[in-house]
Amino acid sequence: MSQRWRLSFLGRAAALGCATWYPAALLDDEEEIVNWSGTHACRPRVVYAPESTSEAAAIVAKHHAERRPVRPCGSALSPNGLAFSEAGMLNMALCDRVLEVDAERRLVRAEAGARVEQVLEALAPHGLTLENLASIAAQQIGGFVQVGAHGTGATLPPVDEQVVAMRVATPARGIVELRPDDPDFAMCRVGLGACGVVLEATLRCVPKHLVRERVEVLSRQEAVARRDAIIRDNRHARYMWIPHVDAVVCVTNNPTLPPPLGDGQGCPPPPLERRLEPLRTLLYDLSGRDGDGLNFAELRDELLKLGPLDLAHVRRVNEAEAEFWRRSQGVDVADSSLKLNFECGGQQWVNECCFPTGTLAAPDGADLRFMLDLLAVIEAEGIPAPAPIEQRWTAASRSPMSPASSSDDQEVFSWVGIIMYLSDDHTRGEVTAAFDEYKQRCEDLLWPRYGAVEHWAKIELPRDEAHAARVRARLAARFPTHAFAAARARLDPHSILTNPLLDAVMPPPAQSSSS
Repeated sequence: MSQRWRLSFLGRAAALGCATWYPAALLDDEEEIVNWSGTHACRPRVVYAPESTSEAAAIVAKHHAERRPVRPCGSALSPNGLAFSEAGMLNMALCDRVLEVDAERRLVRAEAGARVEQVLEALAPHGLTLENLASIAAQQIGGFVQVGAHGTGATLPPVDEQVVAMRVATPARGIVELRPDDPDFAMCRVGLGACGVVLEATLRCVPKHLVRERVEVLSRQEAVARRDAIIRDNRHARYMWIPHVDAVVCVTNNPTLPPPLGDGQGCPPPPLERRLEPLRTLLYDLSGRDGDGLNFAELRDELLKLGPLDLAHVRRVNEAEAEFWRRSQGVDVADSSLKLNFECGGQQWVNECCFPTGTLAAPDGADLRFMLDLLAVIEAEGIPAPAPIEQRWTAASRSPMSPASSSDDQEVFSWVGIIMYLSDDHTRGEVTAAFDEYKQRCEDLLWPRYGAVEHWAKIELPRDEAHAARVRARLAARFPTHAFAAARARLDPHSILTNPLLDAVMPPPAQSSSS
């Protein structure tokens, strides 16, 4: 989330009172709403910042009665600006209380605006934590669930499966308490903010624990040969493939025992200064700067901005990154809440897709074929793809709109994310155009072959109506989009919770009458 949103908007909201709203005239150029990646901006005509969930529900009811759009927004972390709407927005950031921790039943109930890191902090004194985490702990619980966020682990489903109850402000039904026996529960867990505004969520927890993290750098051949054992034998596992370099970073995490029984489990990597040396040396050779004080991601950003679309340059940066990871190999033990989050780098274009890849007992190899096909396209066509291409795995979700939705709880899904960094304001347009071409190659050549669909937080507005029709067809082949439209028509009959992105990629609720 941008500082412009966090400081100027929310600070004034708290100072001026509850349910504060601002007409566009008060949102000058320094106060536009910008997502975390800096890829999408919005200047809504009205923005609300309720201080209580009852106020949030009242805003939804008022807009329903007046048939005026308002879109729920969380931390604005989604790369695609999924929550943005120029017609109006309702930000839940001030509804951020952790309401209850039930240690005996291992449950936590939190308002939708509570950040994941706040929930983890509240759980710690009770000896509890969340089962799995996405990469960024600043996510609000509402968005964390609604877009189908996920961690990694072939036996662990996406985070929506942690939700056992929700309190939702719907335009048509008012405030509803959704539990597994409610017919709308599963659909609303990954509801994209289109069925109602999540007010509270109750999540299942697990005992707080340490994990033993192992970092290894494998060749591509080793990554393929060891894949089955790695995702079967480790609670959490992810690959980071490095384009144009024969290197795959494998990171695994497994629960372990605390000291004193845990002593000696770690074999930490060399000091950070030695690990960063390849990146710093390359930066000095190319620019005369030593990069003193910069962390790993910042050094990569500084290097890439020297030639983000120069294939030879990007290859050199990727080689330096591979050497950083070779020097980072080792074993470390720390709390799971520290190890399951990880550095995502600076502003970026990112796209992530998800597709099935058999079961643990009978893997079909689609995940590795996809990656090898993707790398072949990158390297044959000379795409200046930076590292990493991240690959994660999850179990299935029972939420119909989850990209990992399946009625077979043994099914495994692979998630693959491609990236380009926006390190330099002067080259943003060129990098954006190059990334669009890169993503389009994946969409045209790979997604149909593997039945892949995009993560809801990464899907972008289609280029034109012909492209939109292809996107809608792809989504309809994977999701019950007309059943989702029927749920939206029932819960939000005037479509006040939509925005142009949803309108472009989903069938409108009005079509539900014929579904």
